[in-house]
Amino acid sequence: MGSPRDADTCTDGAAGRPSGTGAAGLVPDDLPDGLVVADERGLVVCFNAAAARITARRPGDALGRPLAEALPLEDLDGRRWWACTDPYGGLRTRTGQPERNLLLPGGREVLVSARYVRAHRLGPVDRVVVSLRGTEARRRTERSHAELIATVAHELRSPLTSVKGFTATLLAKWERFTDDQKRLMLETVDADADRVTRLIAELLDISRIDAGRLEVRRQPVDMPAAVRRHVGAHVAAGLAADRFEVAVAPGLPALWADPDKVDQILGNLLENAGRHGEGTVTIEVEPAGGAEGTAVTVSDEGPGIPEDSMPRVFTRFWRGSKRGGTGLGLYIVKGIVEAHGGTIDIGRAPGGGARFRFTLPAAVPAHMA
Repeated sequence: MGSPRDADTCTDGAAGRPSGTGAAGLVPDDLPDGLVVADERGLVVCFNAAAARITARRPGDALGRPLAEALPLEDLDGRRWWACTDPYGGLRTRTGQPERNLLLPGGREVLVSARYVRAHRLGPVDRVVVSLRGTEARRRTERSHAELIATVAHELRSPLTSVKGFTATLLAKWERFTDDQKRLMLETVDADADRVTRLIAELLDISRIDAGRLEVRRQPVDMPAAVRRHVGAHVAAGLAADRFEVAVAPGLPALWADPDKVDQILGNLLENAGRHGEGTVTIEVEPAGGAEGTAVTVSDEGPGIPEDSMPRVFTRFWRGSKRGGTGLGLYIVKGIVEAHGGTIDIGRAPGGGARFRFTLPAAVPAHMA
């Protein structure tokens, strides 16, 4: 198929002449979705580049032809769509067709919606404007949702089974267990309940990130103190104190960020480094962007992340070579950093391990700047 720009993609329906851009400078070929327009006679007067790409048809082969021939569509039951909808001869109260899945010749799916343009209410149709979109993006979204549901179901099954088993056992045979046995079972139930709570919190964060509604409540944040607090928690949990090295550069700017979300970022990065990395975990805190923000680098001396995997690290469900976890943590970290207006990247540490570096803008309130 030749380039859609090799020929005019729109014509003047009345005179059959190539049409220019509209009053607003609109060029149909610049639209991201396919655009097909038929005039009052049902002849195609516009067939833009995206429509040519989606249908694999040259604009020159479609312009001037009846709409049903230029854009032959069938529904999923094999019925001819234009014969069923009859835009020119149907009810005059109709204004168009909502988006739906239809089939092009050869069985290729496409998302189609149509608008019937009338000069006045209940008048004859002057133009039929058709929008075409490929289904690839929707299929990717559907696959992502299916993977999310499967992951959540898998991650919930284990702790809920444990909670149910221990509580049922305690209720049925309470008197048979010693106090130490009861405490052990209740501690297990408590830990599993925390695991479920964390998973639910992750799901809520993902939904807010995807919808662009992740709320950031900025307060003064002492980043070095937050880093040391997280290191202390890992040491208290059993990791050796000499596994961590904290380096704080002088001249850090005042930082206004959401302290709870900063804790999420640090908790995830340090847990990954401690669990999957090896050797010393180094955390560097320094000014970034000409003292206009704070940069934190977390690196380890482990095997690192393969180069071909680095582009996927911040995507959903990435777990690397080791299984375990939901694979959602780094996706959420990236969403939190970007919600603050910051950036995060991954590279290779000098010792060969993984290196994560994120920056947060100072975001000092205007009245204090």
